[in-house]
Amino acid sequence: MSLTAITTFLLLLLHSSLTAAAGDTPTAYEVLAGYNFPVGILPKGVTGYELDRTTGKFRAYLNGSCSFSLQGSYQLKYKSTISGYISDRKLTNLSGVSVKVLFLWLNIVEVVRAENDLQFSVGIASASFSLDNFYVCPQCGCGLDCNNVAQLYFGATYNRRDILGLAT
Repeated sequence: MSLTAITTFLLLLLHSSLTAAAGDTPTAYEVLAGYNFPVGILPKGVTGYELDRTTGKFRAYLNGSCSFSLQGSYQLKYKSTISGYISDRKLTNLSGVSVKVLFLWLNIVEVVRAENDLQFSVGIASASFSLDNFYVCPQCGCGLDCNNVAQLYFGATYNRRDILGLAT
């Protein structure tokens, strides 16, 4: 075998190994699941993340800021970068996530999973919600109600597919 053939073979082998390794990187949602959190605490569209597995320090990145209302509940706002520390069933020192309570936007600073509930803390107060509310990732702009109903300014309710001319 010639030196060129051996070199080509080794380069192809190295390239395929690197490609396979890059494809094995878990998504941010898979990392959350690995720490016993449901994927729905992050909105759809996370573009990347950094995680120091020794300290738990993390950063998650969105294309831009993101806000939405949860039906019959709170308004949430995510900055383009969310950071904090993650460990099994616990997110601490959170930055980049806030909730509207009455007329005030409060930073969510901690999330703890306790059995089948998630406890969200804004520092001075906390609230618990069932895990069932977080199995699906909300979408920026519309939360979990993106395909159903749109409320127009004049108060009439229409199916979003009708508005877009997609109704059958």
